[in-house]
Amino acid sequence: MTPTPSVPGFAILRIDHVVFRVRDIERSIAFYRAVLGCAIVKRRDDLGLVHLRAGVSMIDLVALDGPLGRKGGVGPGGKGRNVDHLCVRIEPFVAADIVAHLRAHEVEHDPTVHMNFGAEGDGPSIYLTDPDGNSIELKGGATER
Repeated sequence: MTPTPSVPGFAILRIDHVVFRVRDIERSIAFYRAVLGCAIVKRRDDLGLVHLRAGVSMIDLVALDGPLGRKGGVGPGGKGRNVDHLCVRIEPFVAADIVAHLRAHEVEHDPTVHMNFGAEGDGPSIYLTDPDGNSIELKGGATER
Protein backbone atom coordinates (compact mmCIF):
# COMPACT_ATOMS: atom_id res chain seq x y z
CA MET A 1 0.00 0.00 0.00
CA THR A 2 1.33 3.44 -0.96
CA PRO A 3 1.41 5.91 1.95
CA THR A 4 -0.91 8.86 1.63
CA PRO A 5 0.95 12.17 1.38
CA SER A 6 0.32 14.49 4.27
CA VAL A 7 1.03 18.11 5.02
CA PRO A 8 4.03 18.16 7.35
CA GLY A 9 3.31 21.55 8.95
CA PHE A 10 6.40 23.16 7.40
CA ALA A 11 7.70 23.95 3.92
CA ILE A 12 11.18 23.50 2.51
CA LEU A 13 12.59 26.88 1.55
CA ARG A 14 15.93 25.76 0.03
CA ILE A 15 18.93 23.55 0.63
CA ASP A 16 20.79 25.05 3.59
CA HIS A 17 24.01 23.11 3.18
CA VAL A 18 25.56 19.91 1.89
CA VAL A 19 28.47 18.21 3.66
CA PHE A 20 31.27 16.53 1.68
CA ARG A 21 33.84 14.24 3.24
CA VAL A 22 37.23 15.02 1.67
CA ARG A 23 40.67 13.40 1.67
CA ASP A 24 42.69 16.65 1.65
CA ILE A 25 40.75 19.54 3.18
CA GLU A 26 43.21 22.26 2.14
CA ARG A 27 43.19 21.04 -1.48
CA SER A 28 39.38 20.99 -1.40
CA ILE A 29 39.20 24.51 0.08
CA ALA A 30 41.48 25.73 -2.70
CA PHE A 31 39.28 24.07 -5.33
CA TYR A 32 36.00 25.48 -4.04
CA ARG A 33 37.51 28.95 -3.64
CA ALA A 34 39.29 29.10 -7.00
CA VAL A 35 36.90 27.14 -9.19
CA LEU A 36 33.52 28.04 -7.69
CA GLY A 37 34.28 31.33 -5.94
CA CYS A 38 33.26 30.09 -2.49
CA ALA A 39 34.53 31.94 0.57
CA ILE A 40 35.43 30.50 3.96
CA VAL A 41 32.80 31.58 6.50
CA LYS A 42 33.91 29.55 9.51
CA ARG A 43 36.53 26.95 10.42
CA ARG A 44 36.08 24.30 13.10
CA ASP A 45 39.54 22.77 13.19
CA ASP A 46 38.58 20.87 16.37
CA LEU A 47 36.10 18.92 14.20
CA GLY A 48 38.00 18.96 10.91
CA LEU A 49 35.18 21.10 9.43
CA VAL A 50 35.18 24.15 7.14
CA HIS A 51 32.02 26.08 6.14
CA LEU A 52 32.11 27.70 2.69
CA ARG A 53 29.58 30.23 1.36
CA ALA A 54 27.92 29.03 -1.87
CA GLY A 55 25.41 31.73 -2.81
CA VAL A 56 22.67 31.73 -0.15
CA SER A 57 23.65 28.19 0.85
CA MET A 58 26.75 26.54 2.26
CA ILE A 59 29.12 23.75 1.29
CA ASP A 60 30.74 22.16 4.32
CA LEU A 61 33.96 20.19 3.98
CA VAL A 62 34.85 17.51 6.52
CA ALA A 63 38.37 16.08 6.63
CA LEU A 64 38.38 12.27 6.56
CA ASP A 65 41.03 12.20 9.29
CA GLY A 66 39.14 14.61 11.57
CA PRO A 67 36.67 13.73 14.35
CA LEU A 68 33.59 14.08 12.09
CA GLY A 69 35.20 12.48 9.05
CA ARG A 70 36.26 9.33 10.89
CA LYS A 71 32.60 8.66 11.79
CA GLY A 72 31.82 8.03 8.11
CA GLY A 73 34.15 5.06 7.73
CA VAL A 74 36.51 4.66 4.81
CA GLY A 75 36.86 7.55 2.41
CA PRO A 76 34.96 8.19 -0.80
CA GLY A 77 35.08 5.22 -3.12
CA GLY A 78 33.55 1.81 -3.57
CA LYS A 79 33.24 1.12 0.15
CA GLY A 80 32.86 4.58 1.62
CA ARG A 81 30.42 7.44 1.41
CA ASN A 82 31.34 10.93 0.36
CA VAL A 83 28.22 12.89 1.28
CA ASP A 84 27.58 13.06 5.00
CA HIS A 85 24.06 14.54 4.98
CA LEU A 86 21.62 16.82 3.20
CA CYS A 87 20.28 19.81 5.09
CA VAL A 88 17.10 21.61 4.07
CA ARG A 89 15.95 24.91 5.54
CA ILE A 90 12.35 24.68 6.73
CA GLU A 91 9.80 27.12 8.05
CA PRO A 92 8.29 27.12 10.57
CA PHE A 93 10.51 25.12 12.89
CA VAL A 94 8.22 23.76 15.61
CA ALA A 95 10.10 20.83 17.10
CA ALA A 96 7.10 19.08 18.65
CA ASP A 97 5.17 19.24 15.38
CA ILE A 98 8.15 17.97 13.38
CA VAL A 99 8.73 15.04 15.73
CA ALA A 100 5.01 14.16 15.71
CA HIS A 101 5.01 14.24 11.90
CA LEU A 102 8.07 11.97 11.71
CA ARG A 103 6.59 9.54 14.24
CA ALA A 104 3.30 9.43 12.32
CA HIS A 105 5.26 8.32 9.26
CA GLU A 106 7.41 5.90 11.30
CA VAL A 107 10.57 7.69 10.20
CA GLU A 108 13.77 6.95 12.09
CA HIS A 109 14.91 10.20 13.70
CA ASP A 110 16.67 11.84 16.62
CA PRO A 111 14.04 13.89 18.47
CA THR A 112 16.72 16.04 20.10
CA VAL A 113 16.89 19.61 18.83
CA HIS A 114 20.51 20.43 18.04
CA MET A 115 21.83 23.97 17.64
CA ASN A 116 23.98 23.99 14.50
CA PHE A 117 25.70 26.50 12.29
CA GLY A 118 24.21 26.85 8.81
CA ALA A 119 23.82 29.32 5.96
CA GLU A 120 21.96 31.83 8.16
CA GLY A 121 23.97 31.30 11.36
CA ASP A 122 23.27 29.16 14.44
CA GLY A 123 19.81 27.64 14.58
CA PRO A 124 17.81 24.54 15.51
CA SER A 125 18.04 21.22 13.66
CA ILE A 126 16.42 17.79 13.82
CA TYR A 127 17.95 14.79 12.04
CA LEU A 128 16.12 11.96 10.31
CA THR A 129 17.12 9.01 8.18
CA ASP A 130 15.65 8.14 4.79
CA PRO A 131 14.82 4.52 3.84
CA ASP A 132 18.34 4.02 2.41
CA GLY A 133 20.06 5.26 5.55
CA ASN A 134 20.87 8.75 4.23
CA SER A 135 20.88 11.43 6.90
CA ILE A 136 18.70 14.52 6.40
CA GLU A 137 18.80 17.58 8.62
CA LEU A 138 15.71 19.75 8.96
CA LYS A 139 17.06 23.23 9.78
CA GLY A 140 15.22 26.17 11.26
CA GLY A 141 16.21 29.81 10.92
CA ALA A 142 19.05 31.43 12.80
CA THR A 143 18.31 32.30 16.42
CA GLU A 144 20.79 35.21 16.20
CA ARG A 145 21.84 37.09 13.12
